[in-house]
Amino acid sequence: MRPNRGPEESFVSKHVVIIGAGIVGAASALELLRDGHRVTIVEPGDPGGEQAASYGNGTLLNPSSVIPMATPGIWKKVPGYLLDPLGPLAIRWSYLPRLLPWLRRFVAAGSTPAKLSTIAHALQPLLADAPALHRALAEEAGVGELIVKQGVLFAYPDRAAFEAEALSWRLRRENGTRWLELDEDELRQREPTLSRRYKFALLVEENGQCRDPGAYVAALVRHAVASGATLRRAGATGFRIENGQLRAVITTDGEVAADKSVIAAGAYSKQLAAAAGDRVPLETERGYHVVISDPGVEPRYPVMPSDGKMAFAMTPAGLRTGGQVELAGLEAAPNWKRAEVLLKFVREVYPGVPANLPPERLKLWMGHRPSMPDGLPCLGPASGSPDILHAFGHGHVGLTAGAATGKIVADLISGRPPAFDLTPYAARRFA
Repeated sequence: MRPNRGPEESFVSKHVVIIGAGIVGAASALELLRDGHRVTIVEPGDPGGEQAASYGNGTLLNPSSVIPMATPGIWKKVPGYLLDPLGPLAIRWSYLPRLLPWLRRFVAAGSTPAKLSTIAHALQPLLADAPALHRALAEEAGVGELIVKQGVLFAYPDRAAFEAEALSWRLRRENGTRWLELDEDELRQREPTLSRRYKFALLVEENGQCRDPGAYVAALVRHAVASGATLRRAGATGFRIENGQLRAVITTDGEVAADKSVIAAGAYSKQLAAAAGDRVPLETERGYHVVISDPGVEPRYPVMPSDGKMAFAMTPAGLRTGGQVELAGLEAAPNWKRAEVLLKFVREVYPGVPANLPPERLKLWMGHRPSMPDGLPCLGPASGSPDILHAFGHGHVGLTAGAATGKIVADLISGRPPAFDLTPYAARRFA
């Protein structure tokens, strides 16, 4: 890769150890290689494999996703989350004592429209132009066909249901989102496979899709390795820091000498952040998806129905539906009844999907989104050493924000001023 520098710019190549081969780690590796750095990626699993959050993503690349989970009044719903293990956001009773500090921050983060506006404004630059940024990376890696920009439908039973979410859409508009409003007839023409229960929709044309997130991330990492990066199959456990200067990343396979390091280990970043001097309230939002092969319908657009709190999209493997949130930690066994809830809702959205699908046409998955209570990632230097960068905690927007995050990581390590203010993402905000 040709370094992304001007002819007069002085430059010192560094050895950068990236912890994690998800979308953030992969994008960071490519941007750092472009700048002329030496890169080692430390990852115990297969890049893009089924253990990775990127693999199970709902496939959408939505610059419009500036609204966090916590919104004004959500505290009233917490008792319901505890009582309904199959609701759109569920909390396991056994995990509640450990979750309470995070939950208090979560409720407070979006408790007023002003706070919600601040978060939306902070998320916007990380998500802007995401389909175009990802398309450039995909084409560079030889998989440009995986990134498409055809828009996403937000479907509602009626206009009143849309107007009930007026605050969220007003904030999206204030942060650059534009949309087309579709009445019932226009919606039928645009998406004839959709259930007639939906009589109003917004088409956000700026949004796009990564048709196979696992294959995409795997291709980016392969391209990084082909361009000179080293992939080290190990788990990172900490750092050797001397007088504030990083000397090495400690792994299950010994030390890796490093000038700089990037923590991009997703939901497994909490202990690494602590080793780098920052105690952060990182939680895992356990997400589920179901893929139906030969679903009997061929939707033209990805769809997010307002009454389902999930996404539907066609992929090379079939119709994928994913979403919802379960807060139960990293160790609890999956509750596959939550996947059955997704499957049941498929036919309510697409009546053409056959009932009683045989098991061999279904693939169920559960994974871990890395989630901060305020909906903003940790991005920037660690307190224990400026040689270590945080780049984790993107929650529901990890795939969308991955390309921009990679550019920010490269800017910081190469000594360029970042494209926008990183103060809202500082890990110190939780000190």
